[in-house]
Amino acid sequence: MSKAFLTIEHVDKSFTRGAMTNEVLTDISLSVNQGEFISIIGHSGCGKSTLLNIVAGLTQATKGVVFLEGKVVDEPGPERAVVFQNHSLLPWLTCYENVSLAVDKVFGRTKSKAERHDWVMHKLKLVNMEHAKDRRPSEISGGMKQRIGIARALAMQPKVLLLDEPFGALDALTRTHLQDQVMQIQAELNNTVLMITHDVDEAVLLSDRIVMMTNGPSARIGEILDVDLPRPRKRLELVSDRTYIAARAAVLKFLYERHKFVEAA
Repeated sequence: MSKAFLTIEHVDKSFTRGAMTNEVLTDISLSVNQGEFISIIGHSGCGKSTLLNIVAGLTQATKGVVFLEGKVVDEPGPERAVVFQNHSLLPWLTCYENVSLAVDKVFGRTKSKAERHDWVMHKLKLVNMEHAKDRRPSEISGGMKQRIGIARALAMQPKVLLLDEPFGALDALTRTHLQDQVMQIQAELNNTVLMITHDVDEAVLLSDRIVMMTNGPSARIGEILDVDLPRPRKRLELVSDRTYIAARAAVLKFLYERHKFVEAA
């Protein structure tokens, strides 16, 4: 077994329907350090979300294995929390109740009712949503819903936070605010984060490393880029930073050349 915090070892994934087999991922291997922020980027259909679902335990790999702290990942668990592009909040519950539901599930036997209440309120405060605790999802904006989804995931005290394009459906201004908030939270909690994104600037701003996927079918890891930018990061200062510009150019070059290759094929 690997001694790394999170390892993906030689993972393949294919889907079979009738006589047809679709090879989605081929020989994916990646080691992730504790507290590291990894972005996975690539064109649509390259299996990014499938890979995230395998790490989450929601999908089984066809071949290969995922280890978290030396233990095989083969089913969902509270140590791996997922935030999807769709917030997935229960509409009949308040914001507080949506977060509390996860807290009661994970800590029902280990924390008192008062401790669980304080825990929920702390996570709502982390995402600046304690003022909306008694509102229902229909009464808040899309960005606020995503904040509650992030609070719910953090409330499980996960070892790994899995983000599947969590800002993809938001307007540009809300998106930038939430990106800054996620950076702040990750710095405070030192969560290990795997994030799926299509946004190059988002990947460079948030990540320690960017995993660039080749196009599907049979997608692989094409390149891994280290983002050597000190933290905390301030987006306005990075606009003219040479390291930031070079990292952004490297990702764009990879994505453009892969897309160009597929169009020519």
